[in-house]
Amino acid sequence: MKASSYSAVQQQGYSASIFLRNKDKLEWTQQKCIAIFALLCCFAVLVALIFSSVDIWGDDEDGITEENCSRDCRIVLVENIPDDLSLHLDGRSHLPLSVGFHSLLDQAQHSIEVVSPVWELNSWDLDTIPNAAQQGELLFQRLLSLNSQGVRLKIASSLTNSTELKALAAHNAEVHFVNMTAFTRGGLHSSFWIVDRKHIYIGSADMDWRSLSKRKELGVVVYNCSCLALDLHRVFSFYWQLHERDYIPSIWSKRVTALYGKHDALELQLNATPATAYVSTSPELFCSKDRTRDVDAIYQVIQSAKTFIFISVTDYLPLVKRSFRGTAITRYWSSIDEVIREAVVLRGVRVRLLISFWKKTHPLTFNFVTSLKSLCMQLHNCSLEVRFFSHKEQKDDFQLGLNHNKYMVTDNAVYLGNHDWVGSDFAVNAGVGLVFKIKDNPKDRGVTVLEHIKAAFERDWRSRYAKSLQGSKDQGKYRHLQWPKNHREAKEKNEWNNPL
Repeated sequence: MKASSYSAVQQQGYSASIFLRNKDKLEWTQQKCIAIFALLCCFAVLVALIFSSVDIWGDDEDGITEENCSRDCRIVLVENIPDDLSLHLDGRSHLPLSVGFHSLLDQAQHSIEVVSPVWELNSWDLDTIPNAAQQGELLFQRLLSLNSQGVRLKIASSLTNSTELKALAAHNAEVHFVNMTAFTRGGLHSSFWIVDRKHIYIGSADMDWRSLSKRKELGVVVYNCSCLALDLHRVFSFYWQLHERDYIPSIWSKRVTALYGKHDALELQLNATPATAYVSTSPELFCSKDRTRDVDAIYQVIQSAKTFIFISVTDYLPLVKRSFRGTAITRYWSSIDEVIREAVVLRGVRVRLLISFWKKTHPLTFNFVTSLKSLCMQLHNCSLEVRFFSHKEQKDDFQLGLNHNKYMVTDNAVYLGNHDWVGSDFAVNAGVGLVFKIKDNPKDRGVTVLEHIKAAFERDWRSRYAKSLQGSKDQGKYRHLQWPKNHREAKEKNEWNNPL
């Protein structure tokens, strides 16, 4: 019996040992399964995030790469100068803006990509201004006919209820909505074209009949420059992939990564002149990997100037206005203002600032202008001049006759942008800039587009519409502009927080 009991105990112990061993194996297998399942889940979530954020492959780039793109480019200055604006033309190359747009349409074979903050090419209330919208209507009709010509039209816009965009969409244009309110509580101020990934337009003009007739605009058209067009296309792709989203994805396709920037600009030929160029953007939230901010591009151009800096903008106001917990907070925005002061005082660079004088000119503009001009009091080798460009206004449309330019030209570089030099613009509104720098010695090079833009600035500067306002006496001449009487009224009218 003792032997039998001992044998039974041994049997039970052996069975328990097997059971425990099997249990350990089972638990180990379960842990491995759980770990593998967790890894699979993480991988699935990662893939889902990638594909939900953006198209991982990005938009098709038509086989154009950094290796095979064209760097031998032709650049043309385009302007719209209203008929009732008497400006002396010095015989230099001057291409009307409408002609520039139509030349791009003539070049188009496959695709046109357009970004504009405004779509008002047609107007129905122009009884007192006959034929004012004629150029806008003609451009709109050509855009409508692109599909029948086999040209794909793609538009990125922040407008939600545009009659013209609906009409274009009905003619097979592809329209993507960028919800700027959700991203930054700002607006989409970008204005540019890309044609066949070869030709581009960047400038101050919108898709607005005023830009083609009654408003003063300036920009450039660059032909056969697929390297630069490809980089600008990547900015367009950034907007395109934000369609109906309310957040900025954390993972982006490589096809929105910048190809060129302030530290590695594109080497190219502009009208047979060696130059460098790159595209900048704003706000910072909209700067994809390696993309230069507009503010940094402006800073670099000002810093590289040796003899002069000429600036022409609609508004100049180094302030940022933000809302925090329902309270509006305004602060000084020093990014551009300080680098101008440094160039004038420390480096002796001559600065001229041409600002538009209109109904939306904020009263504090004059305070900042006075502060800038005071820098040169009792200083030798110091030159900072400010003039205000003012033209008569028609009817109730305060945009007619407006100098809508947004550019800077120096002795060796040009910056063309979509923003006025207002802090709030760069902080919350989407815009694009183009920087190009001429590499040759000024004495050795011929007449370049830089000289054309410089000549355009000097023409405006010397015109009878540019005036130096000094004190209340001169400001009184323009009381018909009906400025806000005080900052509270300006706040109520919201006139400076929403620049054109």
